Amino acid sequence: MTDSLRAAERRLQAAQLTSDTAALEVLLDDGLRFTGPDGVVLTKQDDLAAHAGGHLALTRVEEEDLQVLAVGDAGVTWFLGVLEGTVGGQALAVRMRYTRTWIRGESGWKVVAAHASVVG
Repeated sequence: MTDSLRAAERRLQAAQLTSDTAALEVLLDDGLRFTGPDGVVLTKQDDLAAHAGGHLALTRVEEEDLQVLAVGDAGVTWFLGVLEGTVGGQALAVRMRYTRTWIRGESGWKVVAAHASVVG
């Protein structure tokens, strides 16, 4: 179970890097709420639109550490790594910590909640 959640997290990272909205559509739950480093809460539709419209364009997602906890059909991943690219046309180069809560259903693991923090 932990291995399948770890694989889902890495598929998510790859989809973020390439702005693969089809993969993100599958990996993000329709009810997703994401709290960004600025405290703003976003939805799945917000995230998909940011990737599809080019507002968010990553050129690097480098995992430094990944911790995974799976209990039944729920799980949490803790990603620590470096992200580079652009947000709203502004350069982005930052070390981030993402905490993601996942649920497992018939179609596999999906993110239902996430929080991101900038790490110094």
